Amino acid sequence: MGPHRFVFCLYLLLSFAFLRTQAQRVAPAERVCGKWESTDKKLIVQVYTEGNQFLAKLLWYSNNGGRTLDYWRDVKNPDPKLRSRRLLGMSLLSGLRYNKDADAWEDGTVYDSTHGHYWNASATIDKKGQLRVRGYWHFKFIGRTMAFYRVS
Repeated sequence: MGPHRFVFCLYLLLSFAFLRTQAQRVAPAERVCGKWESTDKKLIVQVYTEGNQFLAKLLWYSNNGGRTLDYWRDVKNPDPKLRSRRLLGMSLLSGLRYNKDADAWEDGTVYDSTHGHYWNASATIDKKGQLRVRGYWHFKFIGRTMAFYRVS
């Protein structure tokens, strides 16, 4: 390999590495965006932004009833007008705002369709890259945490 070809190949390699690094950079608040599967493998959600808040909608869930996912409705919702809406595609998490000092998403609401309850919510991404969403009642120590892994 001649010196010009070597320099050219090295240039291409370094350019590719630089572009790849740039593409992987995401604003800290945006790290939460994407598809996440619960560690118990019972549901997949899509986290996204709308304005300055973060939301999550239901993409898939374990269906023990043998029916299509479109069949299931929000029958436990406290608002009778919402009991006929589909669970699939429904927003489960809303109002989260990124707190850069805490490196967490806070002040949101999570909806538990199994029981028809709304809870306060916060979320973090731990050192293993696991999304941890905490639903709680007024105080974070009175609640439950669900863990998710990112999926493609």
